[in-house]
Amino acid sequence: MPPPGQRSRSAMTLFSHVDCPRSHAIRFVLALKGLPHELVYVDPADPPSDLRAAVPTVELPTLMERDVVLYEPRIIAEYLDERFPHPPLLPSDPLGRARGRLLVHRIEQEWLSALDQIRGGDAELALAARPRLHDTLGESEPMFRTGKYFMSPDIGLADCMLLPILWRLPACGIPLHDLGAGIDGYAQRLFGTPLFQRTLSDVERALAA
Repeated sequence: MPPPGQRSRSAMTLFSHVDCPRSHAIRFVLALKGLPHELVYVDPADPPSDLRAAVPTVELPTLMERDVVLYEPRIIAEYLDERFPHPPLLPSDPLGRARGRLLVHRIEQEWLSALDQIRGGDAELALAARPRLHDTLGESEPMFRTGKYFMSPDIGLADCMLLPILWRLPACGIPLHDLGAGIDGYAQRLFGTPLFQRTLSDVERALAA
């Protein structure tokens, strides 16, 4: 038995923020792959002792299992994809994988960073970031029409990273229908799936209320 307040390190554990698109993305990856795990929602101001001991900077999300301690969402996602290859998050060929990683890089650099500024508490940064995010997403609307999923006939890592961003946009003053039918249709179709609904914390679910 582990000591009081400690979790068994033989079980996969995800330490997650209750409302963070990065943590949400990894919860989506775990759900997509159907991986059993313990989910621990963390208050960054009062982190669990085992997380603080393993990652003194308390990075979220963090994945732990036995001697594995990983943080940074793309690192976690690609580790899980290599260890549990079905369903794949990236194509099997080198060029396809490279293109998939570039797509995720664009999502992080252009859209996630702008969302961070909108939600970060600095009113001036939010004021500048909101129209920038609206416009860059709107310009990319045709990309959402090219396949059942984002730029692909199959669900993948880009969708795992993108859907948590889109879920938060209405609460940030960017209605999805303002971004075009391609984005709105893509989002609403996937938001309604049992898979996506299982990834939501109570706080995130309340965003749609």
